[in-house]
Amino acid sequence: MIKNYFKIAWRNLWGNKTYSFLNIFGLAIGIACAGLIFLWVEDEVNFDSIYPNKDRIYYIPTNQKYDGVWRTFNSTPGPLAPALKEEIPGIKRVSRVVPREHLFSLGDNSIYEKGIYADPDFTDIFSLQFLQGNAASAFKDINSILISRKMVKQFFGNDTNVIGKTLKLDNTREYVITGVIKDQPQNVTLNYEWIAAYEPFAKYKDWMHQWGSNSMDTYVELSEDADVEVINKKLNGFIQEKIGYDNQTSAFLFAMKDWRLRGRFENGKQTGGRIIYVRLFTGIAWIILLIACINFMNLATARSEKRANEVGVRKVLGAEKKKLVIQFITEAMVMAFLAVVISVLLMQLALPQFNLMVEKQLVMDLGKPLHLLVLLLITLFCGIFSGCYPALYLSSFKPAAVLKEIRSAKGSAVFIRKGLVVAQFTVSIVLIISTIIVYQQVQHVKNRKLGYNKDHLITMKVRGDMEKKFNSIKQDMLNTGMVENVALNSYETLSIGNNGSGATWKGMDESGSDILISYRYISPEFISTAGMEIIEGRDFRLNHPGDSTRILITQSLAKLMGAETAVGKDIRLFEKDFEVLGVVRDFVYGDMYGNSDPVIFFLNEPDYAFYMYIRMSVNANIQETLSSLQAIMKKHNPAYPFEYSFVDDDFNARFTSEMLIGKLSRVFAFLAILISCLGLFGLAAYTAEQRQKEIGIRKVLGANVKRIVQLLSTDFLKLVFIAIGIAIPIAWWIIQHWLTGYAYRIEISWWVFAIAGMAAIGIALCTVSFQAVKAAMANPVKSLKTE
Repeated sequence: MIKNYFKIAWRNLWGNKTYSFLNIFGLAIGIACAGLIFLWVEDEVNFDSIYPNKDRIYYIPTNQKYDGVWRTFNSTPGPLAPALKEEIPGIKRVSRVVPREHLFSLGDNSIYEKGIYADPDFTDIFSLQFLQGNAASAFKDINSILISRKMVKQFFGNDTNVIGKTLKLDNTREYVITGVIKDQPQNVTLNYEWIAAYEPFAKYKDWMHQWGSNSMDTYVELSEDADVEVINKKLNGFIQEKIGYDNQTSAFLFAMKDWRLRGRFENGKQTGGRIIYVRLFTGIAWIILLIACINFMNLATARSEKRANEVGVRKVLGAEKKKLVIQFITEAMVMAFLAVVISVLLMQLALPQFNLMVEKQLVMDLGKPLHLLVLLLITLFCGIFSGCYPALYLSSFKPAAVLKEIRSAKGSAVFIRKGLVVAQFTVSIVLIISTIIVYQQVQHVKNRKLGYNKDHLITMKVRGDMEKKFNSIKQDMLNTGMVENVALNSYETLSIGNNGSGATWKGMDESGSDILISYRYISPEFISTAGMEIIEGRDFRLNHPGDSTRILITQSLAKLMGAETAVGKDIRLFEKDFEVLGVVRDFVYGDMYGNSDPVIFFLNEPDYAFYMYIRMSVNANIQETLSSLQAIMKKHNPAYPFEYSFVDDDFNARFTSEMLIGKLSRVFAFLAILISCLGLFGLAAYTAEQRQKEIGIRKVLGANVKRIVQLLSTDFLKLVFIAIGIAIPIAWWIIQHWLTGYAYRIEISWWVFAIAGMAAIGIALCTVSFQAVKAAMANPVKSLKTE
C-alpha cells in the first residue's frame, strides 16, 4: 500500500511538471534560506561552547554611577583578582587578563600578533589544550610565553619541538617558549595567539596595582557548590570598600553563557544584545518556510478542480477518506523530500558567499547528527504542514457531485486561499519596509556631523622610536607634498580611551563631581590635523611652555560649567588646577548612536603618545602617499613593519552588526518576495486556466486584451492592497520598537511605506500580468470548441 502511495505521488508530480516545479523550487528556496539562517544561529548560540567548565566561568564587570546614571564597564582594578580568591569563598580560580598587540621577531621574520597577559590560573579556567609543554611549567620564568600552533608555523614552519626557543618582542626583550597551545576556533569570545605572565608585565606599572584604576579584565571559575547569589551579594560594594572613599561602584558575576548574546547593559541592568538578532533571523527563517508552505497549500487547493474526478472515482471504488488523506500527504512529503535535496545543493552553492557576508566559516555537515535531524524535521514540517489542509480539502469532495461536474469551489477554500496570499505579501512588505529603515538608520548615523573630518586621515600606532623622532618624521612627511599635517594622540579618535570623574570647578553643582570625562593627551597639531573646530578661545601652540598647565575642553563640558564663557576658568583635576584655553566642538566617539561624554585634552606628555595621525592632501594619490610614508617609516623606524589604518574604514567597521542585518534583510526579503511570486505565478496560471471559457466568450463578444488583463489582475491586486493595509501598522510597530534602542535615530517618513507598497503592487502586477496576457492572447476557438 505504501509503495502504491509513492507510485501515485510520483505519477502526479511528473504529470504536472509546472505545478511540481513551482512547489518544489519554492520549497527548496525556503528551506535553503532557513538552513543558512540555522547555521548562523547555531554558530551564535554555541559561542564559547568548547570549554568543559563553561557553566562555572564568569567575568566580573563593574557598575559605576556617573551623573545619576549607572554605566557598565568590563575593566576592573588590578588588586581585585587576588583579593577575590582570598576573601570570597566559592571562587576556585581567578585570572587577570590584559589584551595587547606586539611585534614578534625571529631573524628577518617580523609579525604583529594579538595576545594576552594573564595569571597562571588562566590555563585551568579555560582548559587550554597543550600541544607541547604543560600548564605546570607554562609560566616558570618571568620571560615565559605560550604561543599558538599558528605562530609556530609562521616562525618555525614544520618544526616539531619549539620548547626552549626564543622570540623577540618589540625588538627589545626575548621570550622563551614554554608551551604550544591549540589554535582557538573562530566562535570564542577570547581570541589570542600568545599568552605571557601578568605579574612581570604589571610589576613596574603603578596604576595596575591601584584600587582606583580600572585597567584589566577579571575572570573567575566558581567551585561546583558555589552560590552565585551569595557571591554577588559579597561583590556588591567590595571594590567601593577597598577604595576607601565615596565611590559608587559595584561588581557582579557575568556568566559565560551570556557573553556573546546578552552583553548589553543599560543603567546597570542587563537588557539583551545579539540575542535580538538571533531571534529576529530565527523568526525570518520560520516566516520564509511558512511562505513556501503557503505556496504549496494554495497551489494544491487551486488544482482541486483537476483532482476532483480522481477523488470521485477513488471514493466510488471504495477509497476511505483516511486513505485519501494519507495519499495526498504522501505526495506532499515526496515534494518536501525533493525540495530538501535541492535545498542542500543550493546551500552548498550559497555558503561561500554567505560566509563572506556574515564573516564566519560555517559548514553544512551532513555527517553531523544535529544537521541531519534538522533536515528531517524540516521535511516532516513542510510535508505535513503543507499537505494537511489540501489533503483534508480534496478528500472531502462528494463523489456524486464531482462526477456530475457540480464542483464549484467552496467559499471557505477560496477565502483561505486568498487569506494565505494576503499573509505572504504582508510578510514580504514588512520585510521590504524594515530593510529600507535599517539602511536609512545606518546611513543616518554614518552621515551625522562627527565633529572631525574622517576622510583622508591615516592613523599609525606609535612603536619603537616614533615618539622620539616625531619632529623629523613629521617634517619628512610634510616635505612629500602629499601630507598636510601630522599629530600625536594618546588614543584613537573613535575610542573612549581613558576616563574618570573627580573634575571640579568654581561654582559647580555638588552632584557634578560624578560626571564621567574622557582624557586625551595630544600634540599641538592634533585639533587641526583631525579637522576639529575650536569654537571659543584658542588651540594649543607649538613651542609654548605655558600651555602645559592649560587644557582644551569639549562643548558639552563647557555647558556643564554653566558660565557665559569657560575660557580662562580653572578646572581642578589630579590635584592640579588647569586653565581652560579653548572649547572644542563636540565630536562623536565610543557609541556611534549615542551622545558622547565630555572630553578634556591635555598637552602631550612623554610616553603618552600611542597614535600618530596623518592628514593627507585631498588631491594626493593614496598609493603614492602610502609608498612615501612607508619609505619614511623605514628610514626612521626600520625595526618595525609599516602598519596603518584609515579612520573612515575604522568608522565604517563600527557598523558591522547593523550592516550585516541590512544585508541579510535585503537578501531574505528578496527571496521571500521571490517565493511569494512563484506561488502567485502558479495561482494566476490556474485562475487563467479555470476562466479560459469565460475569457473566450468575452473575446468573441469584443473584449480587447487590455480589458481581459485588467479583469484577471484586479482580484490579485485587491489582495495586495489588503496586505499593504495590514503590513504598514505591523512594520511601523516593529521599526519603532527597534529604533528606541538608539539615541540618535531617524524619523520614519511616510514615503518609505509608499515605496514598499508600490514595490509590492509592481511585483505582483508583473507576476500576474504574464499569465493574464498569455490567457488574453489565446485563441478563443480552442476554449469554446467543446461548447
